[in-house]
Amino acid sequence: MRAIYSFAWWLALPLVLLRLWLRGRKEPGYRQHLGERFGFYRAATGRPGERKLWVHAVSVGETRAAEPLIDALLAAYPDHSILLTHMTPTGRATGRTLFGKHGGRVVQCYLPYDIGWMVGRFLRHFAPRICILMETEVWPNVMAQCVRHRVPVALVNARLSERSLARAKRLSALMGDAARAMSCVAAQTDADAGRLRQLGTPNVHVTGSIKFDVAPPEEMLAKGTMLRRQLGSRPVLLCASTREGEEQLILDAWAASRTTDVLLTIVPRHPQRFDEVQKLIEARGLRVYRRSAIADAAIPQDADVLLGDTMGEMFAYYAACDVAFIGGSLLPLGGQNLIEACAVGKPVLIGPHTFNFAVATEDAIAAGATLRVKDASGMIREALRLLQTNQARQAMGANAQGFARQHRGATARTMDLLRQLL
Repeated sequence: MRAIYSFAWWLALPLVLLRLWLRGRKEPGYRQHLGERFGFYRAATGRPGERKLWVHAVSVGETRAAEPLIDALLAAYPDHSILLTHMTPTGRATGRTLFGKHGGRVVQCYLPYDIGWMVGRFLRHFAPRICILMETEVWPNVMAQCVRHRVPVALVNARLSERSLARAKRLSALMGDAARAMSCVAAQTDADAGRLRQLGTPNVHVTGSIKFDVAPPEEMLAKGTMLRRQLGSRPVLLCASTREGEEQLILDAWAASRTTDVLLTIVPRHPQRFDEVQKLIEARGLRVYRRSAIADAAIPQDADVLLGDTMGEMFAYYAACDVAFIGGSLLPLGGQNLIEACAVGKPVLIGPHTFNFAVATEDAIAAGATLRVKDASGMIREALRLLQTNQARQAMGANAQGFARQHRGATARTMDLLRQLL
């Protein structure tokens, strides 16, 4: 089955290259470091003689989630460096922002496509002591090559939805071998652990979500305070990490509400969509200003919408808002991480589709930190109610901060498991 899978990859490579080139029109990073995607790397990467711990974080969310774990690994193993791999330019850029403070101790590159000899070249070049996969990134040939090169594999902060489990079961001949090749799994919840065990994954432990251990950086909170001063005295509704199709729903509901005394801020999940979202806003006759354009200036009072078109500032956006809606949840996309908004002490609204973060969302609702809405119109109504009711908004914010604080500690539990493999 894996041979058929590998052959399919070979057949798909021309289309993969075409897709990279086309995506590179909007996001030039997809046309950079192409050799790395095929297992070709510079002769010298990182510090000579330094042993490497490999962490794979596919994109932005996984990279940000990896921050407390990478900091803990560097502190616990001072004679090692981190090899941090990604699949997207935005993930790589986020890694540069978060881990530049460590200098040469964090080396970044792309993980090659899941073709055996490419992954083998990668492993021979870097010779990592361990492979640490963040959340859901399990590739059959990566797992097989790690077994062949005797590199133990740990899946950490692991989550698996019912939908993903059903898909994996349909490919059980392929994914079953990959699941059994793992040395250790640190699952976010009991439900995630149970689904992973159904695939035959051994040595599964429940450690909680590392995302609860991501502390809001002081410089981002300070930037958020400055941004709030720029935004003026109006209440601010933040729609964070919105996905394609959601902005139309939000903007239509916003226009229907005829609200003028609240500033709507939209931060799309994917940077290649910034221009597209601006056009959607302007098409509805709304006055929009881009975060990158206002710099340190005050936003004009005639602004209807602020478009968050900067990377690495999500904590600042959360700090500057009064109520936060978390995108990816109005449409059946599975939702996005609500923990960062809670950690900053903001009331959180979430849509009906949160299967990728089901337990965290339900726990946040039970804690009084989050309210679920059924559609964009309901979200706008609930947001306006909170913005007009200081006591309810402040109580939700306090509950959110308490919820985030209560669930910390997953990084330490994960480190205990990793030490057994190193």
